[in-house]
Amino acid sequence: MGFTYCLGKLRDASGHEYILWLCGFALLFMASMPLLIKATHTIPVGTAYTVFTGIGAVGAVLIGIIFFHDPVNFWRLFFITTLIGSIVGLKLV
Repeated sequence: MGFTYCLGKLRDASGHEYILWLCGFALLFMASMPLLIKATHTIPVGTAYTVFTGIGAVGAVLIGIIFFHDPVNFWRLFFITTLIGSIVGLKLV
């Protein structure tokens, strides 16, 4: 989720600041890949990737709401909740 925050900061950055946020994005993204690979050693690849992207999606929405003042409404929260439930359900089966 850290690279999502950097991605949001890239939107308004320019010059040297842009390069720093871009480097942060790249480093955090590259750091997450070994963790995904490690997860595939204990759970199926499809489940690991679904959990990885689901956590990223939920995290991106929460980061957007908390740090970037993205809109919050019933339907947005409803679908994030169903996404979380789907990820947990997939992991359980």
